[in-house]
Amino acid sequence: QVQLVESGGGSVQAGGSLRLSCVVSEYSYFSNHMGWFRQAPGKEREGVASIDRYGRPRYADSVQGRFTISKDNTKNTLYLQMFSLKPEDTARYYCAAAESWMWRHSGLSIDEYNYWGQGSQVTVSS
Repeated sequence: QVQLVESGGGSVQAGGSLRLSCVVSEYSYFSNHMGWFRQAPGKEREGVASIDRYGRPRYADSVQGRFTISKDNTKNTLYLQMFSLKPEDTARYYCAAAESWMWRHSGLSIDEYNYWGQGSQVTVSS
């Protein structure tokens, strides 16, 4: 079973930056679409950014222009670079992988994934 291991979370002040990393154990999944999701206390998990099998990114409106998703094919690692962080970005962030057939239209829906990392906490203070 594919393993996803996230790192890079932490606490920052508003306006700061963080980079999350997600190492994927199997390239066959890494080469498919992948995504970053987040879940704040009391809220549903939501899609933040995705990258399709061709390397094309998509973003939620709330992070467009501030977050960048990317892959390093030499390291089987997915990244989420976050700039201009806001207190409302505070959440636990999860990377996700899937079988290729699960792609539907954006890669920002939970049902487009079946493998999840353990999550990494991001806390932004005002």
